[in-house]
Amino acid sequence: MAEQALEQYASPMLSIQGLNAWYGESHVLHGIDFDVPEGQVVTLLGRNGAGKSTTLKSIMGIVPRRQGSITVQGVETITQRPFQIARQGVAFCPEDRGIYATLDVRENIELPRRINSNGLTTDQILELFPNLRERLHSPGSKLSGGEQQMLAIGRILRTGARLLLLDEPTEGLAPAIVEQIGDTILHLKAQGYTILLVEQNLRFAMSVADHHYLVDHGQVVDRYDRESIEQNADALLARLGV
Repeated sequence: MAEQALEQYASPMLSIQGLNAWYGESHVLHGIDFDVPEGQVVTLLGRNGAGKSTTLKSIMGIVPRRQGSITVQGVETITQRPFQIARQGVAFCPEDRGIYATLDVRENIELPRRINSNGLTTDQILELFPNLRERLHSPGSKLSGGEQQMLAIGRILRTGARLLLLDEPTEGLAPAIVEQIGDTILHLKAQGYTILLVEQNLRFAMSVADHHYLVDHGQVVDRYDRESIEQNADALLARLGV
């Protein structure tokens, strides 16, 4: 097993301890523990159904029943509702992207409420994703998968959140779009954003992330830094079943 001790940091942006979560009677998360350092990219890796997406939804408060501790910049959020968590500077980009089909690109971008003055303007978002400028008046239903993903990420940047939760941002996308999404994540990291990423594409995760946690049956079972994941990539691919 390639477990490595992460470097010490005084105040993680996000800290999760003993997180349990349920959907009805189904116990999905069983004591999840990990930290996300401020200004870094961290990925949750694992097979389908391991609990990765449920972890993101639990952080955002949209899982009906949670227990444990979730702190954002030292503030406990486990009892908060989703709108309160969003006001702590957390934004969630779901796997299904959540684009409003009947709204055009500009309307989708400008729909979210800003939580502070750090939110990107529409022009700044279009500079980040120039493909969207040509589709500014196209309804969401007419966008390609890649354009929808760009719009979904751009929309949460408008809010001013500094902790971004991205669920499978490269799923089903062409290689050129995957590369563009990767460049965007690295750009956001350089701008000081903190990103927690759920990703099935190990090679993509390795290209953007500082640390990786392997999730299995609702628990963190291993962790890797940049060096150790390179050394153990083949074995990890086998564990992921890809």
